[in-house]
Amino acid sequence: MNMVTIQIDSKWQRFVRSPLYYVIAALQGVSVTFAPWFLYRCGKGEFFPGHEQIIVPLCFAVIFLVPLFYYRLGGIVIRELTKD
Repeated sequence: MNMVTIQIDSKWQRFVRSPLYYVIAALQGVSVTFAPWFLYRCGKGEFFPGHEQIIVPLCFAVIFLVPLFYYRLGGIVIRELTKD
């Protein structure tokens, strides 16, 4: 087994060690499971009728923007792992 050390920017290091990271991690689970279901049910008018103009964009934001955080952080890690 090999040990790998990855260097990341100091702002990412502060963010990964902050409590906000846990909030983003929790939203990742929501974005994969509950946000699409909630979006579907709101589209049928079953949840919060009349508030679709707020709920639908929030669902899309959770579904699409939360994974972008992980793609960006994962890109940094992969770049460091593949560097010669």
